[in-house]
Amino acid sequence: MSFLTPPKPVESQLTHLGKQSPIQNDPDKAVLDKIPNPHPTLYYSARFTIPEFTSKCPATGQPDFATLIIDYVPKKYLVESKSLKLWMFAFRDHGAFHEDVTVGIGKRLYDELDPYWIRIAGFWNGRGGISIDVVWEKGALPNANPLSLDNVKLYNNGHS
Repeated sequence: MSFLTPPKPVESQLTHLGKQSPIQNDPDKAVLDKIPNPHPTLYYSARFTIPEFTSKCPATGQPDFATLIIDYVPKKYLVESKSLKLWMFAFRDHGAFHEDVTVGIGKRLYDELDPYWIRIAGFWNGRGGISIDVVWEKGALPNANPLSLDNVKLYNNGHS
């Protein structure tokens, strides 16, 4: 098998890819699709950057904005990116504190993908003079050359 022709997921087994998908308004009900990792015996890092993540403050109902960075070293599965994007959209009307949102996303991804290692960093925009950064990780990090959070470009949220 050539590395340029990995096994393709069967679209009929996926919820979103190649199909019209409505945006779910409840993150607990949003479906995350996973696909087979074409390189399950290699240690490598994958990164998702979500620069315009939005949820709501559970106390005031005001929108909260963040840049989320999800790094993981996949084992058997990868998260399918369209389903991840739609899941992120589902948080727009979801009321929860920054820590709960960030850690909850990381835990669900860990539980569904069972990666070797995962880290999520939430860089939340400041409100009232305070910004909140939340980092959660789980698993044993292999000697894989993971992606660093140093010098990460964050988008319009006051971090440099």
